[in-house]
Amino acid sequence: MAAFTDLTRATAWVFDLQKFGIKFGLSSTINLLERLKLPFQEGEYLHIAGTNGKGSVAAMLSAVLTRAGYPVGLYTSPHLVYFKERYRLGDREITEARLLDVINRVRAATDESEPPTFFEFATAMAFLYFLQEGARPIILETGMGGRLDATNIVRPLAAVITNISLDHQEHLGEGIKTIAAEKAGVIKAGAPLVTGATQRKVLDLFKQRCRELNAPLFLRGRDFQARGKGKGRFDYQGLAGEYHDLRLNLVGRHQYGNAALALAVVELLNRAGIEVPETAVREGLLRTRWPGRLEPVAQDPRVLLDGAHNPAAARILAETLKQSRDHGRLVLVLGVMADKDVDAILARLLPLAQTVVFTRPQYFRAAEVDDLAVRARKYNLEIIKIPQVAGAIRRAQELAGPEDRIVVSGSLYTVGEAKEYFEGIVGEGIKV
Repeated sequence: MAAFTDLTRATAWVFDLQKFGIKFGLSSTINLLERLKLPFQEGEYLHIAGTNGKGSVAAMLSAVLTRAGYPVGLYTSPHLVYFKERYRLGDREITEARLLDVINRVRAATDESEPPTFFEFATAMAFLYFLQEGARPIILETGMGGRLDATNIVRPLAAVITNISLDHQEHLGEGIKTIAAEKAGVIKAGAPLVTGATQRKVLDLFKQRCRELNAPLFLRGRDFQARGKGKGRFDYQGLAGEYHDLRLNLVGRHQYGNAALALAVVELLNRAGIEVPETAVREGLLRTRWPGRLEPVAQDPRVLLDGAHNPAAARILAETLKQSRDHGRLVLVLGVMADKDVDAILARLLPLAQTVVFTRPQYFRAAEVDDLAVRARKYNLEIIKIPQVAGAIRRAQELAGPEDRIVVSGSLYTVGEAKEYFEGIVGEGIKV
């Protein structure tokens, strides 16, 4: 097949692979990488799974290891605005020229009898790009689950399972223990596991799996912990040492726990000979950026973007909003995916607001505004329906006074369109 010369057309072709839906399994990705003749098993990896927080942990690790002088590769999903956000080498996203080259190379290796899904193709792109660039280590964030996720083809230096809560049950199975078993698939023989999970039956499952694979297990709260001191400052008590008065750029008390997971991994890397000095830890945490998570984008009124896309994330957002009392009314702009636990998300957020503007991002899984409005009737607040995200935000800004606060949430797809609005990005279609 002829190579693409235009990046917009190339990226549109990649996104068209979404027509193959979600497919769990490792063989398609492995076969694609073998056709690319990539020695992917020779790379050094950190593998991160979990229901919430895995992107934050990955971003912290990338920032710290970059400051330590390592050529870190970071693969995350989904992107908010631009496809190239998924691929970072150090502090820099992949260039457009390199992105076009990688798409063409992976596309040339595809087999029409085994068409990859969008995520399988995007993951193969990550391996090709980072291995060719000599990235070390390569941080891989799972897309969904773990056992059959396309990223789960490596033996990592360490694995992280941030936490376990109910999400994606239509794909991962019903119940906490079933979901935990899927995510436990990232545990590999001899590779340590770091986790912030707390449920007894989940931890019992992880302990059994780690015993079977002779994989050391490190638990937040037992083996290491973070103690918040307020205003983004915290102390870390670790596996062997301590850090005092660390400063974190990411907002929210829950990020202290995420930082503890990242720092436990840093300690394990130090043990393995990948040395990370304290100066890199301090500077990396202070410079970590993870857009769309309690991200302020405007003032007077203040606007926060947070992609709370499941009940657990919505609970964390609600707790953070309750802790901040320096505001007047709260106006929510919510767009939620229909396949999520919509009622549970609304139950955590709507009681805090005086007005909600329901909207619908341009994604096929998004819930209709009329359905959201019906579900919200039992809450005592003003309900407005505006399908376009940009229009919904404009309406919220008209309603809010300078002392009020607007929070755009419910989905990373909603947040992505909100970022386009605030960054003045014009036009529809694929953003490369």
